Amino acid sequence: MTTELILLAWTLVLALVQVLLPAFFRNRETGIAYNAGPRDEAGPPVGVVTGRLRRAQANLFETLPVFAAGVLIAHLADREGALTLWGAGLYLGARLVYVPLYAFGVPYLRSLAWLVSLGGVVMILFAVLSPA
Repeated sequence: MTTELILLAWTLVLALVQVLLPAFFRNRETGIAYNAGPRDEAGPPVGVVTGRLRRAQANLFETLPVFAAGVLIAHLADREGALTLWGAGLYLGARLVYVPLYAFGVPYLRSLAWLVSLGGVVMILFAVLSPA
């Protein structure tokens, strides 16, 4: 298995963590009984950190399909190389940094981490789309 595919797999682990984190924080806000039930009522207001974690998760899910497709296309087309390796590494690394920056409400650095992750995707797409 290539390094890019391993980085994609770890990104999927991060995605699962980002599904569980806001659920864990929301469970602390509402209690187990509320979450085990049908949740017909809205429940208490969403806390600040829970809201941030939900938005960070949504943000990941906006770019994850493009990242995953790019890595898979690069692999299937045998276009893996320095650009795809660095692109995948930058994407995952920046996404790992993004979560705590968002959870703690750190402005600007969070946006920079997002830009770095997007740059990683662009690198992968450039490698895939550039002439052989």
